[in-house]
Amino acid sequence: MTIKQLGIIVAGWIVLVVGVVMIPYPGPGWLTVFAGLAILSREYHWARRVLAYARHKYDAWNEWIVRQPLYMRSLTFIGTSLVVIVTLWLLNAYGLLTEWFNVPYDWLRSPFV
Repeated sequence: MTIKQLGIIVAGWIVLVVGVVMIPYPGPGWLTVFAGLAILSREYHWARRVLAYARHKYDAWNEWIVRQPLYMRSLTFIGTSLVVIVTLWLLNAYGLLTEWFNVPYDWLRSPFV
């Protein structure tokens, strides 16, 4: 294995993991996942297959959600928003804000702090 191959593999895994973490948050989560898989696909055949499969499923999901009534799209949005809110709470993002702005709500702090 060359240094170039090792760099491609390490960069691909880093981009892929960051993308997976970013998926529920606003921004380019899926794009980052696809980029990580594309980088890894230069060295791994399985990454090419996973990338093709993921693209297909992502397109199918988008086609499905567009066909759904407004209430279903709204429930999907609300569910995704709840995942983001709870994750930020568990990671103590709100706790940091209470410290920075002197907000006296201890319930905003993560239970893991």
